[in-house]
Amino acid sequence: MDKPAILLLAHGTPDTIEEVPAYLRNVTSGRNLPDTVVKEIQHRYSLIGRSPLTEITLQQARLVREISGLPTYVGMRNWKPYTHETVAQMVRDGVTHAVAICLAPHNSRTSVGLYRRAVVGETGQAPFTVDFVPEWHDEPLLIEAFAEKLSVAWNQACSDAGTKVPVIFTAHSVPTRTIEGGDPYEAQTRETAELVARRVPEIGEWKFCFQSQGMSGGVWIGPTVESAIDAACAAGHKAVFLHAIGFVCDHVEILYDIDIAFKNYAATKGMKLFRAESLNASPKFASAVVAVARARLQAAGAARK
Repeated sequence: MDKPAILLLAHGTPDTIEEVPAYLRNVTSGRNLPDTVVKEIQHRYSLIGRSPLTEITLQQARLVREISGLPTYVGMRNWKPYTHETVAQMVRDGVTHAVAICLAPHNSRTSVGLYRRAVVGETGQAPFTVDFVPEWHDEPLLIEAFAEKLSVAWNQACSDAGTKVPVIFTAHSVPTRTIEGGDPYEAQTRETAELVARRVPEIGEWKFCFQSQGMSGGVWIGPTVESAIDAACAAGHKAVFLHAIGFVCDHVEILYDIDIAFKNYAATKGMKLFRAESLNASPKFASAVVAVARARLQAAGAARK
């Protein structure tokens, strides 16, 4: 008997500050980072207390399970629950087919490609059939979920600031060499921002930037958020509004990079920084995931007929 399931894949995050070095070795596939980089990342985690990424991802999975009625699993690439452990549990549960969805809707070999490898393992074959979703950055319900968060928080920010606040969309930066190799990530993140902006036309003109550039060397794509804050300041604005459409839940890139680093940077310019709430346990976001999974399962069913 067929037993389909949904497998949600995410980056993972350490549970404690002491686990950061081991976690980073997983991120870099065993390559040691300079001690200064490790200590800086530990410092960032100390400032936010802990990253809620795992907790929120499990909440998202519960919502997906409730909406879809399908067994829904979570596998992390760089920390517990590790993807290979989750796949083993799925085998024990009798799963025969899985739709694997990265909770990073934009396709890049630096993210989605690595998640795929984590599912299939070294052999290149999973112990059950897998329909791996490479991207879903333009899924209508995902766009609606981002737009809802933008509309609510931006209108409140404008009210608080007493003026129309300029909007900056952001996504995680990647190395320039990745994009030069034909990777679709940059184009897809910009497309998501464009689609979300169309749903909230009252924001007017907006900018798109990349955040969280790596600390381990090499050139990473921009423009940076700092440069957009500088431009807004030069134009006479006293506040800016960030909407991180490259992420689907709170973690260190939101809680430190935006809520601490960028807010502090804006303050040095005499400006306030506002942001949209992350999708987190948004029912509309969970519905977007389910829509993607159902479409793939329906297509697979039709192909078998």
